[in-house]
Formats: sequence, C-alpha cells, structure tokens
Amino acid sequence: MKRIYFTVFNELVYDQRMNRICSTLAENGFEVIIVGKRLRSSPVLSNENYKQRRLRCWFSKGKIHYIEYNIRLLFFLLFKRMNAVCAIDLDTILPCYLVSRIRNVIRIYDAHELFTEMKEVVTRPFTKKIWTLVEQFCVPAFTHGYTVSEAIAKVFFQRYGVRYEVIRNVPLATDEPSGNPQKKFIIYQGAINEARGFEFLIPAMLHVDVPLHIYGNGNFEEQLHLLIEKHKVQDKVKVYASRHPAVLKGITRQAYMGINLIENTGLNQYYSLANKFFDYMHAGIPQVTMQYPEYMQVNKAYEVAVLIAELNPVCIAEAINALLADDALYEKLRRNCAAAKAVYNWQHEEKRLVEFYRTLLQ
Repeated sequence: MKRIYFTVFNELVYDQRMNRICSTLAENGFEVIIVGKRLRSSPVLSNENYKQRRLRCWFSKGKIHYIEYNIRLLFFLLFKRMNAVCAIDLDTILPCYLVSRIRNVIRIYDAHELFTEMKEVVTRPFTKKIWTLVEQFCVPAFTHGYTVSEAIAKVFFQRYGVRYEVIRNVPLATDEPSGNPQKKFIIYQGAINEARGFEFLIPAMLHVDVPLHIYGNGNFEEQLHLLIEKHKVQDKVKVYASRHPAVLKGITRQAYMGINLIENTGLNQYYSLANKFFDYMHAGIPQVTMQYPEYMQVNKAYEVAVLIAELNPVCIAEAINALLADDALYEKLRRNCAAAKAVYNWQHEEKRLVEFYRTLLQ
C-alpha cells in the first residue's frame, strides 16, 4: 500500500476540501496521513478513514508562527516512511521539498491558491518578496501537481513550465433536496479573511431588508466586527464561529441566497473559484458573486448566480435586492443549481484525482 503524507497550515476539522481528497484516496487503496497544526481552540478530530496528525506550536500569530510550524513539520516528516509527500499551498512547501530530496520520495504540489497573488501577500512588499522567492525556488522542482482551475494552471505553466492537472474543489453530490427556507436570510460561509469584500458588503446591508449570517473564522474578524459597529447594522448582521462541515451544510440549505465576494487585488482573487461557490450551488440556493473569468464560465453554462462587475455597496445591494424582488429569476437560478450540481461534483473530479496518484505511484 502506497503511503502519502499531506501537509496543511490550517485546522483539519473544517477543511472540507482535504477531507474529500484524503477520504477518496483512502477508499481507493492508499494509506493517507494528513498533518496540520494544533491550536488552543482546536476541536476534537472526527473519525475518518485516513490518519490525522496535529503539531502543537508555541506561537500562534505572525511570521514566527510560520517559521516554527515549518521547522516542526520538517522534523516530523523527516523520520516518517512514505512514498510521496504533498504540500498543500505554498506555506508548507519548503519542508516537503527538503524531505523529498533527503528521503528521495515523490513530491507533489496541491495549489489551492495562487499564493503569491493573494491580497494578504501582494499588499505587503516584503512578504510578497519572500513568498515569491519560495515559489521560484520550489515550484519548478515540483513537476507533479494539480490546482483548482484552468486559469491558475495556466499561470504556473507560463511562470515555471510545469503542467498541473485541474481538479476542481466541488462537493459530493447527494440526493438531498434543495433547502426550503422558512425565514429569508443571506449566508456567507468560509474564511473571514482579507479580500473577501466585507468592507463593501457590510455597508450594503444598510439597503437590504433581510439579515446576513456569517459563518467562519479568519484574519479579518476584528475588522469585521468594527465594520458592523461603524455602520450600525448589528441587528442585521450576525457572526458565528466556524461550524463542522456537516452542520454548516444543513444551515446553508436553509438560507435564501449565498454571498461570495472577492476583491480584484492580485491574480489569485481574479482567477478564483471559491469553495463556497459550489457549496451554494449544491445547497440549491442562488448567490451573488463576481464577474470574474471562472465564475463567468460556469454561469454561462448554468446560470446559478447574479454576477456583479464592480465590488461596491451599491452593486452588492442592487444584486441582492434583485434576487429578493424577482421570484421568477430566483426560481430559475434554483432550478439551474440542481442541473449544475449533476456536472460539478466530486464524483466526477475524484476520478481524475485517483488516476493522478495511481499513475504517479504505480
């Protein structure tokens, strides 16, 4: 049985994408171990068909946190038996590169993000320089890899000549019916991070008559609460901590519509195809999202969203209110969600994932 180690920088419990990947590979005869970090607030790990390991760190914020975790990860992996090691995004790629060279094992890059083009990076010149050096050093050496969209795969080929597979991050299709919301509310689910458009969404809620429920955690939480207070929308906007994926799925199905906003600051945002886009689709709820290339491509085939060209409070409020006011449009998008999820689902994508690893590790 081939053994694969996956490395992430985030909390394991809430990572639906890695749960799908690890479960699929375990079901298809691979021994899978995923390594993440342990925080004081980390919930109990759920029972899965793959192994999970957490590394406890002294530091929890800042550059020293990255450095400490990567050092701990390096020494953890160095003495493990494996056939392959897979770095999930750039923030764990250096330990994987070093271990693969020292242990002479196959190295794989799973690029969920175009990391050096994230807003958190491009708006900080020194940070951008450091991560660009890491990318330039490591990515050309990771000739085996995959990413979540054609656009990001193209960028990697143009920059480094590596041809990465495209394996979309989409949910498992189920027979569960679409939700039937008893009360109208808008949902935002996922990381509460920079570049998610909260600076524009919160003031837009002044002109919307239904509440917004936000589920998640991230580096923008403090600023989000300040924005809610500044615009005096505490009665309309409620913020909840991250929920277990199974629980969140049920909540999403009861929402009236979803919100998926991304600032056009860096190519990562412009070429994004966010997890929540497909989560809303599979929940059977229309959404408001951006008029960016990947969303336009999906929406051209299956109109499931109202696309906005500019990220500002007026455009956001107009799009939300259009869905609230137009019952015919709303029902059309709901029906299209049901058709789209029959195409964009994990049952299709997992075949490419399994074939990728079988070919590589045969």
